[in-house]
Amino acid sequence: MTNPEQIEQEEPGTRFLLYPQSPFLEPDAPLELVEISAPQGSIGPGPSGPRMYTVNPVGKSTPYGAIVPGPGGPGMYLPPWDGYIQPPAMPDEFGNFIHIDPTDPAFEAAHLFGSAHFTMDVWQGYFDRPIPWHFARDFDRLELSLLPSLDNAHIGWGFLETGGTHEHGNEYRPYSLNFDVVAHEIGHAIVYSVIGMPTDGDAGGEYYGFHESAADLVALLASLHFGSVIDALLENTRGNLYTFNRLSRFAELSDNAQIRIAANDRPLSDFAAGWSSEHDLSEPLTGAMFDVFVDIYHERLLVHGLITAEEEDLSDQLEGSPDYSRVMQGIFDKRYAENPEGFRIALLEARDFLGSYLADAWEMLDADMLSYFGVEKALLAVDQEVTGGAFRRIIEGNFRMRDIGLTTAGPRLPDPNEDSHSNSVRTQVPD
Repeated sequence: MTNPEQIEQEEPGTRFLLYPQSPFLEPDAPLELVEISAPQGSIGPGPSGPRMYTVNPVGKSTPYGAIVPGPGGPGMYLPPWDGYIQPPAMPDEFGNFIHIDPTDPAFEAAHLFGSAHFTMDVWQGYFDRPIPWHFARDFDRLELSLLPSLDNAHIGWGFLETGGTHEHGNEYRPYSLNFDVVAHEIGHAIVYSVIGMPTDGDAGGEYYGFHESAADLVALLASLHFGSVIDALLENTRGNLYTFNRLSRFAELSDNAQIRIAANDRPLSDFAAGWSSEHDLSEPLTGAMFDVFVDIYHERLLVHGLITAEEEDLSDQLEGSPDYSRVMQGIFDKRYAENPEGFRIALLEARDFLGSYLADAWEMLDADMLSYFGVEKALLAVDQEVTGGAFRRIIEGNFRMRDIGLTTAGPRLPDPNEDSHSNSVRTQVPD
C-alpha cells in the first residue's frame, strides 16, 4: 500500500494555490498551498507541462466533442485549439504559480491546471505507477480548456473542458475553480485508462454507474489531501463520521460536494426494474464505499486506542437506531477532545487504505464484465492479500446493506437524461 504523502521527491515540486472547496460557498474562501509532482521549472506558461497544458481560447464557441463538418465529412471536433488565446498564466522566477491573484484572469487557468495535476498525482500514488491517458494513441497531452459558454465540465478524447454556471443570478461561477468538479472529470479519465471502454461501444448500466461512483470517489479522496478539509471534517463532527453518515445528516455538516453525494442510503434494488440516470445508479456503490471508509476509520481508532472495544461494540449494536447519535456523540466528543491528532492520523490511514484498495481492485476489473458485485469481490481479494482479510466483514456487510450481490441493475430505460454519459463526448472515440 503506497501513501502518496510518503513519496520522496528528489527536488521541490511546482507550487499552486487551490481552493479546497468551491470559493462561492463562503466569502473570502481560503486558498491552500499545494505542491504537484512536476519539478520547479518544468511547468511553463499556460500553465503547460509534459502531461497537460491549459489554454483560454479567444472566440471559441463550439465545445470539444461536437460533430462538425470537415473536408472528409462530419467528424469530432478535437484539440488542439489553434486560434488566439488569452494571455497565459506565467510562472514566477522559481517556476511556481502562487503569485497569481485570484482576481487575475490567468488565475482560472492556473487553478484548473493545478487541480487536475494534483488529483492525478494523488491517484498515481495509490496506483504506484504512472497512469497513461486513454487517448494516448492520438494525443500525448491533455488539453485543459476554458469555455465560459459551456454550462458543464467534461473530459473526452484529448481534452478536459470547463465552463460555468449562471444559475446564481447574474454571477458567473466557473467550474475551473471548483476542485471537486475538476477532480471528478480526472476520475473518469483514470477509469477509462485502467478499466477501458466496452469493446462494442456499449455496456450494462453498472459499468456507467461504476464510472460515476469511481469519479466521485477519486474527487472525495483527492479532496481529503487538503489539510483544511481534514481539519474542518473532524472539527464539525468531533470525529464521529459514522453517526452523520448513518442518519443521513452528514451533508448538513460538510460543504464538500463529493462527501454529500457519498453519504446516501440508496439500495441497488431501487434500480432492479431499470435506470435512466447513471448518476442515480451510482449511489448504492458510492454509499457502500463511503460506509466501508467510515468503518475502516473506526477500526483504526480502535487500533490506536482512541476508542475502546466496548465503545466500538456499542456503536455496532446501535447502528441504524434513533439512539445512536444521542449515545455515541457524547462518547466521541470526549474521546476526540483527549487526542484530536490521533483522530486525524486514523482518518488519514483510513483514507489511504481505501485509496490503495480501490486502485488495486480497479486493476482487476474489465469494462465488458463489470458489475457492482464484481467490485466487491475484487475488494475482498485485495483485502485478503494486504491484511489477510481484516476488513472482510466490513466490505461484505456494507455491500449487502445496499443489496449488492442480492440483485442487479435492470435495463436502461428509454429517454436517458440529457446529462447521461452513456451517450456523451466522454465516451466517444474518433474513427
